[in-house]
Amino acid sequence: MIGGTDVEKLSLILWRERELLDTLLYRLELEQLVLASGRTRWLVRTTQDVEAVLATLRETELLRAVAADEAAASLGLTANPSLRVLAESMEEPWRTVFTEHRDAFVALTREITELADANRGLITAGYRSARETLLAVGGVETGYAPDGTATTDATVRPRLIDRSL
Repeated sequence: MIGGTDVEKLSLILWRERELLDTLLYRLELEQLVLASGRTRWLVRTTQDVEAVLATLRETELLRAVAADEAAASLGLTANPSLRVLAESMEEPWRTVFTEHRDAFVALTREITELADANRGLITAGYRSARETLLAVGGVETGYAPDGTATTDATVRPRLIDRSL
């Protein structure tokens, strides 16, 4: 088979990348649970875990790009081929293996994007809530002008705060 060693090497790297994407999905779900629970104590750690997986993914993507170019060359294709083009250029069983890799990447990427968007929404809501609380405690009222811009009223109003908490 043409390119057997290069194709096998690329497939192993793709498996590793899929494992990393699955780990990223897990770490994002943990981050979401921490955000939703309001237990900010663990937020820094979960964010660091996500960043660590992303760093490893970036390294693996470089390995995949090199291996994909090597496999493409051995199959007579131009550099930087898509997984679909690679799969269509291969004989069985590699065609099925690479099609499954591609389908898994599409599904994982969709899930990761949805979860990351939801986490961003939770972070934004938490930030707004904390900001509004701090502004209210500080005696600054916030609101919105008719054009949608944020406004503040720096009129200091007396507040009763139980500092024993």
